[in-house]
Amino acid sequence: MTTMNTRKAAAAAVTVITSNGGKVRTSVYTRKSSPDSEMEAACKTETSKKKTPTLELAGVTQLPESTNCLACSEDGRYLSLGHCQGLSVWCASSLSRVAEWLQDRLEITSIQMTRTAEMFYLLGTVDDMGVARVFVYHCEGIHLLSAINNMENINKRSICLTFELSEGGDYGAASMSCSGALWLEVYHFPSESWLKELEMALSQKQQDRSSSGDVEVKWSPIAVVIRIKPPTIPAGTALDDPLEVLQMTDFLTHCLALDVDTSSSRQWEEAAFDADAGKTKETNESPRRCTHHFLLSCGQFPGVSKAKSQPGLSVAVCVWWSGSHNLLQYLLQKAPKNKADVEPMPDVLWPNAKEILCSAVSRCTRYIALGLDDGLVCVWDRQLGSPLSVVPVSATDTAFSCMQFVDYWPVSANDSQTFTEAKVNLLVLCKSGTIHTVTTGRGTRSCTVQLTERPKHSGDLPTVTASVPFLQSLSLVVQRNGKMFLQDVINKTTVCFLIPPPTHLIATPCSPVYALNTKQQTLFIKAGDQDPGCSASSKEGKQSQLFTFRFGESDIFKQYIVSLPDSPQQQKTLSCVTLEKACNVYLQQRVASGGERNKAITQTWKQLQETAGMVQQRHSRAAAS
Repeated sequence: MTTMNTRKAAAAAVTVITSNGGKVRTSVYTRKSSPDSEMEAACKTETSKKKTPTLELAGVTQLPESTNCLACSEDGRYLSLGHCQGLSVWCASSLSRVAEWLQDRLEITSIQMTRTAEMFYLLGTVDDMGVARVFVYHCEGIHLLSAINNMENINKRSICLTFELSEGGDYGAASMSCSGALWLEVYHFPSESWLKELEMALSQKQQDRSSSGDVEVKWSPIAVVIRIKPPTIPAGTALDDPLEVLQMTDFLTHCLALDVDTSSSRQWEEAAFDADAGKTKETNESPRRCTHHFLLSCGQFPGVSKAKSQPGLSVAVCVWWSGSHNLLQYLLQKAPKNKADVEPMPDVLWPNAKEILCSAVSRCTRYIALGLDDGLVCVWDRQLGSPLSVVPVSATDTAFSCMQFVDYWPVSANDSQTFTEAKVNLLVLCKSGTIHTVTTGRGTRSCTVQLTERPKHSGDLPTVTASVPFLQSLSLVVQRNGKMFLQDVINKTTVCFLIPPPTHLIATPCSPVYALNTKQQTLFIKAGDQDPGCSASSKEGKQSQLFTFRFGESDIFKQYIVSLPDSPQQQKTLSCVTLEKACNVYLQQRVASGGERNKAITQTWKQLQETAGMVQQRHSRAAAS
């Protein structure tokens, strides 16, 4: 339901749906006569100036105690919640609990959900003690498949920092830490075997009606495919001969060695700075953070056979380490025959001139965008094995903090123009709070636009800037002060404000707990305790709530709604099986984009001449004074 936000501050009411054991109860909250909250007043002021519509709340649902994380399945059927004493799975339509898994003195802090087969969903979790687990939801039951790093001796146990499942649940990747060391482990999950074992156990349980409780199954073990550590220089490696460096292996070693030297120099510089400032550190080396992305098959891909490159199946993982200039790519193969094969050299190395600060991968994983130091954005085209473009964003702004691809696809009347009009749209967030959009493509003029100014108040700093996949070119923005709105990143306009009821506030706006349901076109976001100026007719209102905003039911978003393909690979990409075909496609693109490139070159020379003239004028003024 939409409105122009003309509600009075004197009285307001909201219906709360309470889910307890599958039962639904309602509680009505009334607000006493009091001034509007600071967030609502700010939204009203901006709404009245720009006449921006607002989207009202569709529903409020009671959450389990200490709900820390949410995740939606790709098919939109289920919502998974991680909370105190375990996790639960809800029906995304009715918001009623369908299954739960509980354990005393356990608190889930991270959760992910992916569909592996019909009514067979894998869940990956991390608890407050750093233990990663894999569960399966099937036939209204949650079953523990594996505790990845659970060891009895806590002094020797590795701590899981992040845990991610690939779409479809074939692989998982976990960043591990132990005694100052950090590494990335990639696992292969025997999903087909797990499904057969679970169905067999459930069948036996039905035959033996006297049995109660969870099914006891000896699950097939997971296999470690790759263990990736920060780059090191192999012992006895000499890099003095330039001809040797030209060889592939030595070139890889050379680039990795440069990364090691750069990282070591930075650590010593930071240590020296801290010493000058009177600070002390226990060690000169700090653990390097790891960022990774799963990659689908994309055209000419060395080492991947047709049998392995199935649609929707991850075939590689790309990795970069904090302080590094290089993006490393590793193929995902079967479990290694011996332990020495677990730590391989990268199969592909993507070198960059500056340090990598953040990264993003397009939905089809053809493009990898890297936010570099000194305000540079580099987009790599995996299909052609070369940079799509390198774009300077803003030299005056602060460093990048995160970036993402915007799901915006211009409609082309001629399908043959697909590879010549390969434009990508990026959203780049800086540490200062400014947001930039980058539009670029091969042979076309790149365009950068500053979407928002640097916030004057800390409360206006964005804490969430997330692309909404089912709304063309729209991005969800949540600020520290709790204000939420949808922004058109292409046209640089605020499309809609999301206004919670006056009786409630967004929980932890500095780190909101939310999930987007792409199939139901819905936003779920956790709300905190009610406003102190409110009175509740039941005690349940004092606990956290789940806000529901439904975009598909509003006329505001009709022009923005797009239907996404079920599989990322259903998006049109040109397949290049051999290197020769990849080269031919590249040459075709060069010929087809010749006119655009000439325009871009002319414009660049014009800008250089204008800049040179301005520099000369400054020098002349300085000399005259």
